[in-house]
Amino acid sequence: MRATCVRLDVAAPDPTWADMRFDSPRRSLAGWGVALRIDLPAPWPNHLHLVSDALAVIDLDDQVGAAAAGPVAFAAFPFDRTASATVIIPAVLVATTRDGERWITRIDDAVLPDTTPRPTVSPIRVTTMLDQSPEAWCDSVAAATERIVAGDVTKVVLARRQVLTADQPIDIRQIAARLATAHPHSLRWSIDGFCGASPELLVSRFDDIVRAQPMAGTTPRTGEPGTDQRRAAELLASHKNRDEHQITIDMVHDALLDWCSYLDVEPEPQVVAAGSVQHLATMVEGRLSHPAPSVLELVAALHPTPAVGGWPRAAALELIGELEPSERGRYAGPVGWVDRHGNGAFAVGIRSVSVDADTAELWAGVGVVADSDPLTELEETRAKFAATIGHVIRL
Repeated sequence: MRATCVRLDVAAPDPTWADMRFDSPRRSLAGWGVALRIDLPAPWPNHLHLVSDALAVIDLDDQVGAAAAGPVAFAAFPFDRTASATVIIPAVLVATTRDGERWITRIDDAVLPDTTPRPTVSPIRVTTMLDQSPEAWCDSVAAATERIVAGDVTKVVLARRQVLTADQPIDIRQIAARLATAHPHSLRWSIDGFCGASPELLVSRFDDIVRAQPMAGTTPRTGEPGTDQRRAAELLASHKNRDEHQITIDMVHDALLDWCSYLDVEPEPQVVAAGSVQHLATMVEGRLSHPAPSVLELVAALHPTPAVGGWPRAAALELIGELEPSERGRYAGPVGWVDRHGNGAFAVGIRSVSVDADTAELWAGVGVVADSDPLTELEETRAKFAATIGHVIRL
């Protein structure tokens, strides 16, 4: 395989009609076609070198010399580390930076397809199904708190699944576009039937700079400034939410520390708005020692953080397997991109939707600790569902 990367002197094509995309406040990547599909055997974290190997052997004529210039691999990994995974290198990649730079990478002279907007048919009828009744899910939360009080785990994240079935095929590109418009400051993606808009950066690596922004601790938003400010202040003052958040910060810090010559953590968390909810968030930033690891190595070290799994990790994951009736698939898994130099960015795949023909699958999770109240946690899942469900089906 050979690739050419040149600057794009015309307007970038509309990413809405891309086969895959990943957008962040700093850059947007849109891909068309499939140059290579890389199957990672189970367990996927043990085979990430196959991605780096595939990117390295592509002969590249790079006339840009920036992160994501040249071939890029898009990945939406399963939450379950023991599962297999698939990674895709698109045949055509268009990158656009916040500063307005644009470039295009073509593999084996691939041609950019027609990106003219296409008409779509909106569903008329939609049915919904939950894999657990609210009562059964509250019972699971109560069972988890008993195990926490008994000392089996410190925290566990439990999630609910909701499946929507429509009378027409669901267009994932439109869902991704709606989420991207509604959440311009989030990390937005559409990769291989999985799309979302996550506020949480699992990890990014550009040259020797590494960043992560763990989030844990949530409260609903109403859209009324006074009420939301009051709730944000209550979130910052909540011992339960601050303790839950600190568990995640400590784990991320400790996992990255061995890779870094220095690592800095914000002294106090921020409150970050994300649609119908707001979260505690803390930026972790450092400089990697040389030779710098690929972003994929950092992903494998971090996933799953206590924000989506729990702590201690092994005990929390075992409890999730006992209490959740459905496999999570790619929900809460790492989703993002990597280039041939190991640069890249990965979000935590929350606020996400999996689409297959006429079916869309949504998840919403909460962090359960010793003093969690099942009804309060139930309301938090409903608020998180509300952040995405309105973008999936518009009747």
